[in-house]
Amino acid sequence: MTSPASASHGGTAVAAPWPKYTVLLPTYNERENLPLIVWLLVKYFGESGYDYEIIVIDDGSPDGTLEVAEQLQKIYGEDKILLRPRAKKLGLGTAYIHGIKHATGSFIFIMDADLSHHPKFIPEFIEKQKEGDYDLVSGTRYQGDGGVYGWDLRRKLISRGANFVTQVLLRPGASDLTGSFRLYKRKVLEGLIERCVSKGYVFQMEMIIRARQLDYSIGEVPISFVDRVYGESKLGGNEIVSFLKGLLTLFATT
Repeated sequence: MTSPASASHGGTAVAAPWPKYTVLLPTYNERENLPLIVWLLVKYFGESGYDYEIIVIDDGSPDGTLEVAEQLQKIYGEDKILLRPRAKKLGLGTAYIHGIKHATGSFIFIMDADLSHHPKFIPEFIEKQKEGDYDLVSGTRYQGDGGVYGWDLRRKLISRGANFVTQVLLRPGASDLTGSFRLYKRKVLEGLIERCVSKGYVFQMEMIIRARQLDYSIGEVPISFVDRVYGESKLGGNEIVSFLKGLLTLFATT
């Protein structure tokens, strides 16, 4: 990795500080997955040399996720692992808002804690963002070497169908609307969350739609999405119905 750029200050070269990256990890019943995802994040950030912090936002998990997070904080340090729990499940958007309040990074990663998003792609996200000074970089399962592994035919059809219908109705300018592995400039993420009204699985899609409306630049990185190793998927019939309702609402209002 190249050394930090230098800036002239009073005739003296002063090293410009590296940007800091904050990872927001909302969790609910992820005690088995959390130790591995944190270890992988520490590994890949450490190898790449970027400054980082990981904020775990646990929504009152009954399986003891918070207790596991407390042990991880002791192992890796309070400067790297920040715990910002909430009493109960309050939604993904509010989890991000809660996490941002405590973040010190100028760039923010959002990703799932269930190992479906591999931290090995993080250096690629960072390089992509630098390449075009993108306002946000989104992981895509549907371009280049991207793909989905571990899903049955039903899940694949739902995901593909959701993306296809969304592309036709909203023309968002991105290939993967429902994915949740993304890198944002902090101020961009703050502004988008303020404008988003959707909840559940529609939330991530609305974030991209609003970004397009505001003329934010979007880069994409092909990723391999792997179905969760431990725990149960939170996608059910109610979520599918909510997605369709949310999609129609966005179509009518954007």
